[in-house]
Amino acid sequence: MAKKRGGNMIGSWAFLVGVVLAVIFGLIGNLGQNLIYVLVILGVIIGLLNIADEEVSPFLMAGTVLVIVSTLGQSVVSSVKYFDTILQALTILFVPATIIVALKHVFTLARH
Repeated sequence: MAKKRGGNMIGSWAFLVGVVLAVIFGLIGNLGQNLIYVLVILGVIIGLLNIADEEVSPFLMAGTVLVIVSTLGQSVVSSVKYFDTILQALTILFVPATIIVALKHVFTLARH
């Protein structure tokens, strides 16, 4: 999902680090306020730097599905230890990324 042009490594690393941290934070079990801020900031960075123009539609589709399924699936998998917290952490990461990419796409469509 990294931008091919410009060699944007910050966005690529933000995506990788964000997903890994979401899983680690989920395994910790308690998402404190500071951990939530870290995931939100990484989500914003992912949305701003990591999605190329040709990747917008697939990212929005996958991001939307991930957010919906993660949110609705938390109650279903709550009996599986740590899994619901991992889904919550992934949701916290992907909501800002999906919102940023959607807003960028709306502005792109408005310019045309």
